[in-house]
Amino acid sequence: MYKQLIKPVFDVLISLVALLLISPVLLIITLLLLIVNSGHPFFTQTRPGKNARLFKVIKFRTMNNRRDASGALLPDAIRLTPIGRLVRKTSLDELPQLINVLKGDMSLMGPRPLLVQYLPLYSQTHARRHEVKPGITGWAQVNGRNAISWEQKFEYDVWYVDHCSFTLDLKILLMTIQKVFKGEGINQDGQATMEAFKGK
Repeated sequence: MYKQLIKPVFDVLISLVALLLISPVLLIITLLLLIVNSGHPFFTQTRPGKNARLFKVIKFRTMNNRRDASGALLPDAIRLTPIGRLVRKTSLDELPQLINVLKGDMSLMGPRPLLVQYLPLYSQTHARRHEVKPGITGWAQVNGRNAISWEQKFEYDVWYVDHCSFTLDLKILLMTIQKVFKGEGINQDGQATMEAFKGK
């Protein structure tokens, strides 16, 4: 009953209240990124959601589109702008995903939506992360985020699928607030976030 009825209602109500409360912050970040990113403050990308259904995730744009002489994008760590680095460190880049929650594509808590190209690389167990809606934050996020291995991340995601409850979601929410203030697990050493998943 919690997964099917109560959780979706909480998602919508909390997202609406959060958007109203933080609207001044969102406006300031949007204006700053409009200037830094030549009029493009937002970044959208196709990600798989529940049952691997594709949707467009919305984030603040933290990287520019600088390319090398051959036209290939430079590494993420180089393209990360100073303002983008601050926005990402404080996890403010995730806030536009509240709109995804209102649209029904995401939940506040759940496995993070990963790249579409990872889908064929998942084992049967990995793919179970898509049994629930992806979240803005999740059990893997508060237990290491990008500083843990992919295998650990998937283990936490599947554990969440099997143990989703109101008390667990409340715990994740409180732990997320703590992690954001501490700035923990933002990236792996030498990476803007973490290395690409290459399969088991």
